[in-house]
Amino acid sequence: MHSSLSLSFSSSTAIPRSGHSSELSCAAPPSPLNLRFCGLRREALGFSSPKRNDSCRVIVSSRGRFKKVSASVSDNGSAPKAFDYDLVIIGAGVGGHGAALHAVEKGLKTAIIEGDCGGWNMCKQSCVPSKALLAVSGRMRELQSEHHLKALGLQVSAAGYDRQGVADHANNLASKIRNNLTNSMKALGVDILTGVGTILGPQKVKYGKVGFSENVITAKNIIIATGSVPFVPKGIEVDGKTVITSDHALKLESVPDWIAIVGSGYIGLEFSDVYTALGSEVTFIEALDQLMPGFDPEIGKLAQRVLINPRKIDYHTGVFASKITPAKDGKPVRIELIDAKTKEPKDALEVILLCEIGMPLGEVDETFTLSFCLSSMIEVSFLDPYLCASGKSLHVIKEVDAALIATGRAPFTNGLGLENISVVTQRGFIPVDERMRVIDADGNLVPHLYCIGDANGKMMLAHAASAQGISVVEQVTGKDHVLNHLSIPAACFTHPEISMVGLTEPQAREKAEKEGFEVSVAKTSFKANTKALAENEGEGLAKLIYRPDNGEILGVHIFGLHAADLIHEASNAIALGTRIQDIKFAVHAHPTLSEVLDELFKSAKVHAHVPSPVSEPVTV
Repeated sequence: MHSSLSLSFSSSTAIPRSGHSSELSCAAPPSPLNLRFCGLRREALGFSSPKRNDSCRVIVSSRGRFKKVSASVSDNGSAPKAFDYDLVIIGAGVGGHGAALHAVEKGLKTAIIEGDCGGWNMCKQSCVPSKALLAVSGRMRELQSEHHLKALGLQVSAAGYDRQGVADHANNLASKIRNNLTNSMKALGVDILTGVGTILGPQKVKYGKVGFSENVITAKNIIIATGSVPFVPKGIEVDGKTVITSDHALKLESVPDWIAIVGSGYIGLEFSDVYTALGSEVTFIEALDQLMPGFDPEIGKLAQRVLINPRKIDYHTGVFASKITPAKDGKPVRIELIDAKTKEPKDALEVILLCEIGMPLGEVDETFTLSFCLSSMIEVSFLDPYLCASGKSLHVIKEVDAALIATGRAPFTNGLGLENISVVTQRGFIPVDERMRVIDADGNLVPHLYCIGDANGKMMLAHAASAQGISVVEQVTGKDHVLNHLSIPAACFTHPEISMVGLTEPQAREKAEKEGFEVSVAKTSFKANTKALAENEGEGLAKLIYRPDNGEILGVHIFGLHAADLIHEASNAIALGTRIQDIKFAVHAHPTLSEVLDELFKSAKVHAHVPSPVSEPVTV
C-alpha cells in the first residue's frame, strides 16, 4: 500500500535568537510540504486529521521556555494559569528520563523527582548492569568453546575470571550511565529534585527526603514514572545472600556452585546465561508447563535446545516453589515444590522421575529429601522403595546453594498519594487509558495526570516506558498521539540472543480466527547467512508471521547472533505500517546479518498485487 504524509509548516516556525517571543502556528499554509514515505499510514502512527477549528498555538521565548499552550484537549481538564512547572515527572528511570528530554525539546519547563536511591531512580537501572554481566558471560563462552575456537584456527589457554572484577565492571557501568543521564538533563535545564514524591491533589506534588522538610510544587501536568521492583511470591524468604532477587544478583557478591532460578522468563534466562558461563549449575523451577512461556513456541523450543539442554541446567515445569528457606546454620537453601495446577504435593511417580530412581539407592543424589505426608512429617535422605510403591503423596524438597527469584516485577506505586485523587490500583498497577491518562475509581479521567512504564503494566520494558513518556509529552503540547504497543520490540540478551515484535504465532492465529483472515509463516535460517557462517555462528532462526492477503506484518521473532539488533527493521516496519510487498525492495549491505531479514521478507508470499513503493525517479 502506497500512502503519503503531509506535514504543514507556517512561515513563522523559525525561533529568533533575540529576547522577543516567537509564535508557532499549526495552521496549514496554502502549499503544504508533502513528504512521501514507503507504506507510511497515518493510522499506524496514531495521527488524526486536524479540524479547522482546532487550536494549536505555542508561544516560545528566546530561552526555550514554554510560556503558554492552548490546545483543544477538552477531555483532559482545565488548569489554573500559574504553575511552578509545565511538567513534573515523578520517577527518574528510563521512562522519566525520556519524557523529560522530549519535554525540554518541546519548550516545557520541566522538573523530575528522583527517589533517594530507594526506588524509581537512575541508581536502579537493572537493565544496564545486567548487560555488563552478560557481556562477560559472552566472552567467557567464546573462550571456553574449544570447538568454536578450533574452527576459527585459534588457540587459547584456559579462561578464568575475577568475580570482584566482573562485579565492579557492572557497578561502574551503572554509575557511569547514571551520571550521563543526570548530566544530560542538567545541561538541558531540567530541575532534578531529590526525595520521595507524593501527589497532594490535582496538579500539586510534595517531595523531600525522609527526615527533612518537604517542599510543595505545582505543575500543569504530572507524569508518574515510578517503575517496578522484583516480585517475590508468598512463602519465599529473601535474605539477600542465599535467596536473592535480580537486584541482589546484579552485585554478583558470589557465584554459587548450584543455584535454583524460579521463573524462566527474560530475567531467569539471562541470569542462567551468566551463572553457567561462570561455572554454576542451574535448576529452573517454572510454574507453567513449558520453559520460556512468553516466547513464540517454535522459537522457545529452539532456544531450549541451544541455551538449556547442552548446558549444566536442569528444570522442573508445572511446579510452584511453595516455600523457600535461606541457608542457615550450615544447612543449604531448601525449596519445597508443589503441583502448580492442583496445589497438591507431587505424587510418587513424579518424585521417582526427579530423583532418578534408576540408580542404585546408594547413589541417589542426597541433595533431594523426600518428606512423607502423614500426620507428622517424616524426612528421609534416600528413596524408600515402600513409599514409592505405596503411591502416597510426597513433597519434593530441593536443597541448593542459592536461589534466584525471577518471577517478574511488581509496580512500585506505594506512597504516591493516589488516595488524594481517588485512584485505586489494580494488582498494584495504576489504571490508564490508551493515552496513558490516569483513571480514577469511578472510571473518570484524572485531569492532567499520566502514568507511564512499569507502573501502568501495559508493557513492562524500559524502552516502552520511554516511548510512552514521549507520547504523553506530545499530548500535553497539543498533538494527539496514541502509541502502538505491538510495534515495540523486546529482547533477551542470552548467547545467542532472542528478540521479538508483534504477535506470536498462536496469538496471530487466534486473532485471525476471530476477525476472519488467513495467516502465513515464513522462516529463514542463520545457516544460510554469509556473515553468520564467517563468525561460525550459524545456529539461529528468523520467523515472520503475516497476512498473505494484504502483506501486513503481524509478528517477527528471531533467535540467533545479534538478534536484539536485527529486530528493529521489523519493529519500524510495523510502526510505520510498511507492508511486506514494500519492504522487499529495501537494500541490505552484503555480507551482513541484516540479510537474514532481507531473505525473510523476500520469502513471504503475498497475494495482493501492490506497485513498487517508489513511483517517481529520485535524483541523488
